[in-house]
Amino acid sequence: MELKETIKQMVSEDYKERFKAEYWQAKIRYEKLKRFNTRIEAANITQHSLQAKVEMPVHDCPDNLLVEQQNIMGTYLHILEVRAEVEGIDLKQVTDPNCMFFEGKI
Repeated sequence: MELKETIKQMVSEDYKERFKAEYWQAKIRYEKLKRFNTRIEAANITQHSLQAKVEMPVHDCPDNLLVEQQNIMGTYLHILEVRAEVEGIDLKQVTDPNCMFFEGKI
């Protein structure tokens, strides 16, 4: 799924649809950052190994700051998920049939 697939929901009159868009946008960004941090960690682990090394992804930010960002984003996603339960918002239910996460396509 891509961020652009959440645009219709983001501008919806229905706050529940906007909420779903916010959740999926945060989740998309979180998953990308998580993959990036995993590559950094793997590169750091294999840096002094005789095994095949993992190439360090290019980044200008300290590793620990990226990990902290990921942790906070994960906490934010958890809060959104709890709020969705409290408010009865089905994060998997999408009203736009053209969206990839409609009817469990993700």
